[in-house]
Amino acid sequence: MGVVFCLLVILLSVNELSWSWSLAAGIGVYLGTKSWKYFYIAARTAKRDMKGLYVLLRVKMALWRHMRNGSNIPSIFAETVNLYPDKPALIYEATGETWTFTQLDQISNSVAHWAQGQGWVSGDVVAIFMESRPLQVALWLGLAKVGVEAALINFNLRRDALLHCVGVSAARGIVFGAELTDGKTALGECPRVRLSVLPLRGCLGAEHLASLGAQALDPILASASRRPPPPSPSPKGFNDQLFYIYTSGTTGLPKAAIIVHSRYYRIAAFGYYAFDIRPDDVIYDCLPLYHSAGNIMGVGQSLINGVTVVVKRKFSASNFWDDCIKYNCTVVQYIGEICRYLLSQPMRPSESGHRVRLAIGNGLRPNVWEAFTERFGVAKIGEFYGATECNCSIANMDGKVGACGFNSRILPNIYPIRLVKVDEFTMELVRSSQGLCVPCRPGEPGLLVGRINQQDPLRRFDGYASLDATRKKIAQNVFKKNDTAYLSGDVLVMDELGYMYFRDRSGDTFRWRGENVSTTEVEGTLSGLLDQTDVAVYGVSVPGVEGKAGMAAIADIAGSFNCKTFLKEVQQALPPYARPVFLRISPQVDTTGTFKIQKTRLQKEGFDPRLTTDQIYFLNSRAGHYQRVDEELYGALLDGRMSL
Repeated sequence: MGVVFCLLVILLSVNELSWSWSLAAGIGVYLGTKSWKYFYIAARTAKRDMKGLYVLLRVKMALWRHMRNGSNIPSIFAETVNLYPDKPALIYEATGETWTFTQLDQISNSVAHWAQGQGWVSGDVVAIFMESRPLQVALWLGLAKVGVEAALINFNLRRDALLHCVGVSAARGIVFGAELTDGKTALGECPRVRLSVLPLRGCLGAEHLASLGAQALDPILASASRRPPPPSPSPKGFNDQLFYIYTSGTTGLPKAAIIVHSRYYRIAAFGYYAFDIRPDDVIYDCLPLYHSAGNIMGVGQSLINGVTVVVKRKFSASNFWDDCIKYNCTVVQYIGEICRYLLSQPMRPSESGHRVRLAIGNGLRPNVWEAFTERFGVAKIGEFYGATECNCSIANMDGKVGACGFNSRILPNIYPIRLVKVDEFTMELVRSSQGLCVPCRPGEPGLLVGRINQQDPLRRFDGYASLDATRKKIAQNVFKKNDTAYLSGDVLVMDELGYMYFRDRSGDTFRWRGENVSTTEVEGTLSGLLDQTDVAVYGVSVPGVEGKAGMAAIADIAGSFNCKTFLKEVQQALPPYARPVFLRISPQVDTTGTFKIQKTRLQKEGFDPRLTTDQIYFLNSRAGHYQRVDEELYGALLDGRMSL
């Protein structure tokens, strides 16, 4: 009965839901469940859940309509062009050039004709390796118009990682920016890739181009037809592959995630409706376009919904608010540590003179959230959770501080996701006597999973180019017998109202002194103590000692880190088991191109001073201070002659 009641009031409650409607929804739930606990929950969450249900139904109906009509992203973009032919679609911050929707359409048509002239056909893959700019969008969009799939390569990659990403995509060719010729040279080691593909907007001489086996693309596109290409003999459908986006590789080499047309639409549409983006908004997109946040959540608002997007070549904390004022931006994007970087900047007039009302992204630490909104006057944070490939995305639609999203406690089965119990160290699923996964109660940390239904665009899991990597992300008998579910690899915790909070990535939690230590929580605390400095926290093994000792890698650009002051503040802020046993003081901490802190190398090197020029310290509990680790002390720790 609660479900029926909610469906009846949804049309009345889309834009505003007063306390009386919240009460009415709660009564409906109570009558259906006979539980006063649910009455309380309904009274607190009905408005939020009504909006969530509205967004879900709005997106689902649009997906069904596009599937029924045989749509794909190029055809949906064509509808947008018809609606807004002369409106700015993309603005390139580096040069100030503006591309209208008609111009973006015409340039992507030129790309499509060029691709056909290369002999590429539907299903072929072409790698795009370049810094963010509007032409990157025109390239993958033009390729998609003739069914060719792009592999969007992280422009920070070099050598083995770069070769790996091109190789797993089975790309037939590469389009690369002239600014990345050093990376392109390394691709000569990959024999499967045809290297007669073309650099962009460079001032490379003919001899240099010839040495790379390449031609300049700009004049070719300038002379190509701008009319729509002839229809592909094998047109792509809504659930066919659009392009590859690579995982960030925080724990190893990146995986090539398959993005189908319906997934691109779903991510962009959810962001549009969940966070109340408007057609007259101007979005500041400073995120790399090889990533789903920048290319789908950001640029997708332009292609799908007709919103103007400002493309930033690379994120700059010092120019962020000046750019927002210059281009009259009303929405900004963030990811990873961007908000913390902005807070670490000196105060300037532009940070209060902008028109930004909404910031959308993920990875905003709770201890940064309120400081960011208060200092910069941003009215709303649109935090969401959702890996590029996942089917269990969630969104914080009502600004609950610290939450990355929610799932309804009133109607939990409307959106089939769940937190399930796992061993926090092995990440093995905990099973009941019936062999099913054990759902977590409010307050219990668990792995986020989403039920898979390949017939439903909202529930699909398309996996990776690697079948082995795909299989590792799927579990059986999760919600019920013989079902399948996607394993996110992330540990979250849900409160009694259904708000979810990110706790840790897979394997980040470690155990020390009989207690579980959350690296995410300790990183947030230490970063706050150090004026928003980059901090990476991880566990390291010490021979003969149970568990893992906490180690913190701290960026010290100015060379002013003081161990004594740090220890005093840490003792006040953290319990004994969570205080770092080891410190690694470095000029910088490794991050991915999407501003996530990388720990793989740090964990491998541990506290061995022979493997780095960074300063390493050990918390000598008997002496009550941090002590520099040299080879002698390192040997004493390994031999057990120095007590932890």
